[in-house]
Amino acid sequence: MTSIMWFRRDLRLRDNPALLAAIAAARNDGDGQVIPTFIVDPVLWNAAGAVRRDYLARALGALDRSVGGQLLVKAGDPATILAALARENGATSVHIAADFGPHGRARDEAVDAALGRGVLVRTGSPYAVAPGRVTKGDGTPYRVYTPFYRAWLQHGWRAPAGDIPGDVHWLRPTDHETLPESPGISPIAAMPAGEEAAWHRWDEFRANGLADYSLNRDRPDLAGTSALGHHLKWGEIHPRSLLAELGDKDEVYRKELCWREFYADVLTQRPDTARFSLDRRFDEAMRWSSGEQSDTSFAAWAEGRTGYPFVDAGMRQLRAEGWMHNRVRMVVASFLVKDLHLPWQRGAREFMLWLRDGDLASNSHGWQWAAGSGTDASPFYRVFNPVGQGLKFDPNGEYVRRYVPELAHLVGKSAHEPWEALDGYSHGYARRIVDHKEEREIALADYAAIKRG
Repeated sequence: MTSIMWFRRDLRLRDNPALLAAIAAARNDGDGQVIPTFIVDPVLWNAAGAVRRDYLARALGALDRSVGGQLLVKAGDPATILAALARENGATSVHIAADFGPHGRARDEAVDAALGRGVLVRTGSPYAVAPGRVTKGDGTPYRVYTPFYRAWLQHGWRAPAGDIPGDVHWLRPTDHETLPESPGISPIAAMPAGEEAAWHRWDEFRANGLADYSLNRDRPDLAGTSALGHHLKWGEIHPRSLLAELGDKDEVYRKELCWREFYADVLTQRPDTARFSLDRRFDEAMRWSSGEQSDTSFAAWAEGRTGYPFVDAGMRQLRAEGWMHNRVRMVVASFLVKDLHLPWQRGAREFMLWLRDGDLASNSHGWQWAAGSGTDASPFYRVFNPVGQGLKFDPNGEYVRRYVPELAHLVGKSAHEPWEALDGYSHGYARRIVDHKEEREIALADYAAIKRG
């Protein structure tokens, strides 16, 4: 018998229930064959920036090596490709991990219909607890993180799945395409990809960073985070595998893994919030900046030319590495929405273009958390001071100097306030495009107006 394993956000062999199901199905009647398949979906590929395309290309290369060079890669409509692949190879089942994103669910329904009901088999998901499983006592979903976290813990999750057998018969039909080419990016952005790299990074962090995570996670000048976001995004390691190795003292890191699951749950219940605010007043009644000036301000923000060093360092890190520290993500998001008065959707699109770990649920709802339009009870009043945040979380200015060379001559914390130094602008650093204090008051007044209706 032949089965197809359609890899998507699970580019690994270890702890992969869908792959185990595909192998078991193929062996129902002897030594069957498994066709390991990845389909480059134009809808997703065309929306990705160079860093994400590069990472996926290298991740697929690593997966191909792990299946003995037998990974089948096709580009096009998944429903058309899989229906033909199953028919031509006599495959009786196509195996996937369930996708809960708006596009993914619609795509999988189309594939299900094209294959014939019962051929597409869903086993597992990219989450420790699948979206929709954690609900209130009355069956309704949570909209606030803390009670969700408590319920998520109480619900629990399965232990990691077993390893695959060592004698799997992989089959790649002769009609296949080559792996997608990397578009070519800066070496600093080309992070190690694949399952082996994911486990290496986790083992390194668990040994050297996990114990101090709660102390260092907000410091972008330190290597205090696990930096596993892109590995989790592509399923090179499963969150269940990480949770299995955490102890009672690791609650802060466990909570961070839960944020990812919470946002996936919110998006599953409200797929419209990928593009629209959970609190629609922000889309319908908030006074946002518009016109040529708004485009000029957005460009300065996106290119790291706002004149606020901590913000500019973050945006330059994003473009240089395809990644940004989470604390800085919150600060730059707050600045766009509350200092420049631009809707969160513009920033979310910019992030998804550049981030190698760009995840629709986490990105859209992380932005809404900063914008005040999402799940947090009343967060719009939380306006991050871009200077104060820099002084607090980059106290010696090392993060700023790393990404803003025009300020490399300023020592210590003075890098956060070049306007206070006689030679602060001597190397061409941009002047502040807005006055934070004034813009904060405008933002709060606009919010008060929509609350009054």
